[in-house]
Amino acid sequence: MNLLHRLLPSLLGFLILANVYGQETPPTGQVVDKIVAKVDNNIVLESEVQKTYIEAIAQSQQGMEAPNRCSVFESLLINKLMVAKAEIDSVVVTDAEVLVQTNNRFSMVMQQFGGDENMLAEIYGKTADQLKAEIEDVIREQLIVQKMRSKITEGITVSPAEVRAFFNAIPKDSLPLFTSEATVGQIVRKPTPSLDLRDKIISQLLGFKQDILSGKSTFAELATKYSEDPGSAAQGGDLGFFRRGELAPEYEATSLGLRPGEISDPVETQFGFHMIQLLEIKGNTYNTRHILRIPKATEEDILKAERYLDSLKKEIISGKIDFAKAAKEYSDDRATSDAGGFFTDPATNSNRLSLRTLEDPVLYFTIDTMKVGDITPPLRFEDPREGTKVRILFYKARYPAHKANLEDDYEKLKAATLRRKEDEILSKWFVTAKEDVFIDIDPSYDRCNALQDK
Repeated sequence: MNLLHRLLPSLLGFLILANVYGQETPPTGQVVDKIVAKVDNNIVLESEVQKTYIEAIAQSQQGMEAPNRCSVFESLLINKLMVAKAEIDSVVVTDAEVLVQTNNRFSMVMQQFGGDENMLAEIYGKTADQLKAEIEDVIREQLIVQKMRSKITEGITVSPAEVRAFFNAIPKDSLPLFTSEATVGQIVRKPTPSLDLRDKIISQLLGFKQDILSGKSTFAELATKYSEDPGSAAQGGDLGFFRRGELAPEYEATSLGLRPGEISDPVETQFGFHMIQLLEIKGNTYNTRHILRIPKATEEDILKAERYLDSLKKEIISGKIDFAKAAKEYSDDRATSDAGGFFTDPATNSNRLSLRTLEDPVLYFTIDTMKVGDITPPLRFEDPREGTKVRILFYKARYPAHKANLEDDYEKLKAATLRRKEDEILSKWFVTAKEDVFIDIDPSYDRCNALQDK
């Protein structure tokens, strides 16, 4: 059996395990820890296997075989192999990439505890700094694995005929049962702070620039003290190297218009106002540092956003404008506006998704109280990076639990077909890659025959 296929509890099993990493769950019991595998300098701990196994079980879909400990162990071992090979092949992720995602993930965790670090320590048995360091390690490995997988499978596509062949090969009595799904959209408005406040921030940043140019302060000192970017402030504002197209367009245009060492005037992006210093350009990448100041919306600013969305809602209900068109033209959320405001499942790019895919528990429970066709009144919510925002939600459609079929589940089946094709390529890659690294597996896992292509 192809070794990668043994990782999947069924032909569509990857849908279960897609989000194993990136979930931070409170401990469910203590494990006597030990190293159960080594791949060069990378280790797999028994506690890591246990934690990942519990999370995989919790995410299993109804009607699909739950993952076993051996499949989870092998998936962790393969991740370590990819990390080891990434080091050999000089595939790296930047500290900035890791910090941005770590801070976003940590902010989500803290939101669940209302920002109370004492409560977090009580539940997790570790300090906020310890938990953040653990999240950073997981994020770094996840990004490296993603980058390695993308490098190995670059350019792979599937045709409609391949999707049909994949589906038709699944025994009818083995078709997975998908839980109920929904199509949900949002239109988001970010309250616009007053011009006076914006002018004060611009003046403050210009003052910082003068202090730096006069030698009164250094850029790093001011960034550490005043920048509101949690991902870079502790590094003196240093973002590390980014490729063109990865940062906000206004930020990138300003950065690349500077000479190395030069400091910009304040520039506004969706995140706030930045003062930027270009540090270095290498090929298609560039390194900058910045001081970010975020204008805080007042209660009146938020009320204006609510009134705006309330008027837009009335136009949608009256038929003057389609929801998707309104989202594309007026929503301030880039992640959903291009898709007509609809949330999509990152694993399948489908706008049909189970509600548990939505990471925000408040969003989940709000939708759970709605009927198909409903549009909510304007609702306030907190963005971890940008503060209070306002949105309206549209519950477009609901799909009952059902066995997989081509008509309703084409995007999921297409993603599964692509994943299998990628797995076949990865299997061939693993045959040679595992010969390039040192692998030692604890005898307690010999029964799993991990990384053995049978």
